[in-house]
Amino acid sequence: MPSARHLVALLRSHIEGDDQQFLSIALQLAAHEARVGHGRFANELKELVDEAKSRSSLLERTKGPVPLAQPRGELAALLSVHYPDTKLSGMVLTPELGSRLKRILTEQRQTHKLAARNLSPRRKLLLLGPPGSGKTMTASALAGELQLPLFTILLEGLITKFMGETAAKLRLVFDAIAKMRGVYLFDEFDALGARRSSLNDVGEIRRVLNSFLQFLENDNSRSLIVAATNHPEILDTALFRRFDDVLEYNLPSPTLQEKLFKSRLATFNTKGVNWEKISQEAEGLSYADITRVSDEAAKMSILDDSDSITTNMLLAAISEKKNSRS
Repeated sequence: MPSARHLVALLRSHIEGDDQQFLSIALQLAAHEARVGHGRFANELKELVDEAKSRSSLLERTKGPVPLAQPRGELAALLSVHYPDTKLSGMVLTPELGSRLKRILTEQRQTHKLAARNLSPRRKLLLLGPPGSGKTMTASALAGELQLPLFTILLEGLITKFMGETAAKLRLVFDAIAKMRGVYLFDEFDALGARRSSLNDVGEIRRVLNSFLQFLENDNSRSLIVAATNHPEILDTALFRRFDDVLEYNLPSPTLQEKLFKSRLATFNTKGVNWEKISQEAEGLSYADITRVSDEAAKMSILDDSDSITTNMLLAAISEKKNSRS
């Protein structure tokens, strides 16, 4: 008889619509049956798998993203949705951060292996760091890699001045999280997660935070929940232990700055750039800033009918970026 582990894995892959994984497990089951002497049963299973593989229509469902479910009714004012094409390979990350994000993707892609041992993948993530350090892009990359829709929670529709209304809207959001698998981004999360002991705290904010903590703790869906904030110092301490992983983002080091510049300007000739001088001038810029500076320098080169990026082009773009802040 098939092992309980194989049956659970088969059923889970079927529920998740992962036909390729379903057939892979079926082959593992056939091999298991052959080892225990059930040759006829093993051959029958293998023939069925071969037949299924010959029908390309069965596997075509796994090539594209899951159907996009547009929020309707009251949810339309609480969620925006799109399919990102961002990939992790397109991000410039520290080795540690890149490794941790790859681990999250691996766990998500091999949920069936963890479920067979009653384990769950990481899927509740708290991202901390300054503006432009890659937090929102990370949510897009997770959705892009997993071919899932990215749902962004619209705080202007969620937070109201009426007692109890925000908590009720939060319930709608978490109901959607349970029903529609995707990556759900709570950006500017400190608006919901500020410390309950804050001096300017009011009772309604406490109730909202308590509701969020309860919903988050009780959530057992297959969606990824990503909360991002530029102000970790004001978050309630109870939040940190409710997340599966807390990822910290920082401004890029000189090495990562140069890597990002070169990646963004890969189609241009940058051999003559004085990267040491650029690094000195770019100190304090975020990943988003460097992306914009690179794009401005690229436009200068194109409008000059050139395919080269010079040190002066980058310095001018950096100076313009810094001046726009003052």
